[in-house]
Amino acid sequence: MNAANKARVRSAPLPISKQRLRLWLRLLRSSRAIEAQLRERLRTRFSITLPQFDVMAALARSEEGMTMTELSRQLMVSNGNVTGIIDRLVAEKLVLRQAPASDRRSFIVRLTPKGASQFSVIAKAHEGWIDEMLEEFGAMEAESIISQLDELVRRVRTREARP
Repeated sequence: MNAANKARVRSAPLPISKQRLRLWLRLLRSSRAIEAQLRERLRTRFSITLPQFDVMAALARSEEGMTMTELSRQLMVSNGNVTGIIDRLVAEKLVLRQAPASDRRSFIVRLTPKGASQFSVIAKAHEGWIDEMLEEFGAMEAESIISQLDELVRRVRTREARP
């Protein structure tokens, strides 16, 4: 097939199911591209991984700390994954793990003062990187996309809830 035929084939309207598949793939590609940049910047500038950043961010939002199960649920990863991440953060003295008096089988994890201070610096850099990567989007355009994506999530969840 020559270039002219390929162009004609591509310009033919796609079935809506194919357009929706292309939309999903573009959303995924966009997310992965941003995530790859964040992973590299976190690694080179702060010597941490994106999962470590995610754990620290979750703990920063919870002054009283969280159980490992709560953390796993919030981050949507297994307890085993969270345990390995917490072990590394404890070794760096960024996170404290304590067994509550009421239940010696579970642990409450929270940021140490050092962890909170370091996370504050990392979070500020993270926000700047996101701002830089998405700087082409003005406020109205960003808000429009946010609204559309929120609606997409609502619709997907509504479909999941159907019997």
